Amino acid sequence: MDDVLTRAADRLPKGPTRRRLLAGSGLASASLAATALLSACGDDQGEASTIGNFPKTPNWKFVFVNHVTTNPFFTPTQYGAEDACKLLGCSYQWTGSQNSVVAEMVNATNTAISGKADGIAVSVVDKSAFRGPIDQALDAGIPVVSYNADGARDDPGSNRLAYIGQGLFESGYALGQRTLQLVQSGAVAGFIATPGQLNIQPRIDGAQQAFKDAGSAVTFTPVATNADVTKGLSIIDAYAQGHPDLAAMIAVDAGSTQAVGQTVKKYDMRAKSLKAAGGFDLIPETLASVKSGDLDYTIDQQPYLQGFLPVLFLYLYKISGGLMSPSQTNTGLLFVTKDNVTPYQSTQTRYEGSANAVKLVERSGPIAHP
Repeated sequence: MDDVLTRAADRLPKGPTRRRLLAGSGLASASLAATALLSACGDDQGEASTIGNFPKTPNWKFVFVNHVTTNPFFTPTQYGAEDACKLLGCSYQWTGSQNSVVAEMVNATNTAISGKADGIAVSVVDKSAFRGPIDQALDAGIPVVSYNADGARDDPGSNRLAYIGQGLFESGYALGQRTLQLVQSGAVAGFIATPGQLNIQPRIDGAQQAFKDAGSAVTFTPVATNADVTKGLSIIDAYAQGHPDLAAMIAVDAGSTQAVGQTVKKYDMRAKSLKAAGGFDLIPETLASVKSGDLDYTIDQQPYLQGFLPVLFLYLYKISGGLMSPSQTNTGLLFVTKDNVTPYQSTQTRYEGSANAVKLVERSGPIAHP
């Protein structure tokens, strides 16, 4: 029995996270081997049916703490979590803040801990605010992953077990490089809804670095907009009027990207000095702007996977007694352009958040080379 415990302990992450989970799970005592590395479940929980080739489990409940709970970007994220729970026989709760209020998110995290959640997925949008709550969860034996937002690779902002989401700095750098294919000189404005928040600040940092590394005659200016799409549109509109000679307009969040497309169309900026415009995410207005040419591109970060994979990883952690620790997962970067935008507009699915129905999406023809 001691050998089993030793092997289990060796598989845990090193450092303070490892020590907390060892202490929280009772590895120090062989008499607790049956629950080693597994957070204790409440006695009042029912059991889920046997799923696939997995054993019968308690009806584990995982809590997602989000920074903009009603934002349509996260509709497919919630579908992903729902589908994973249906597949695995567990459940989830969607909570947090509607308007990126970090204090509300911290309160939601603390509530999940006191409520003895079986696992927590949190968007770590602040570099320091979540350190304490996540440590508290780990001390209580509750596994925690981050999704959609996280700190830098050298300092993730918390001791979460893994991050599931797009490489944020890398995606911003790619956005800058793509812009440089069309713009070699002139003024470029980069719009960001909430400067400093870890879901988008690394992107604008990455874009700025791309322009710097190119050594070109591009002047890059970050411009704060607003988490409220209507207010953000007014700011971008006014900026465009005050800077009629812009060579490019890019954005690092969904609302600002939508507003850039609308502003380019409103002032027919393509007929003037504007050579490039682009941003992130797949809301209908943005896709329409890509189709019309008002935006050159937008970036798909696969939000469905940002709900599905946290549930899967937390489930595997629980079912394996902690031996299958969550993996760092980049949910990808795909440029959507006029050449490949049509399927996004014509196909209604849960996977992009454009439909609720569960259905098989058939496709045919060759697969584009990455």
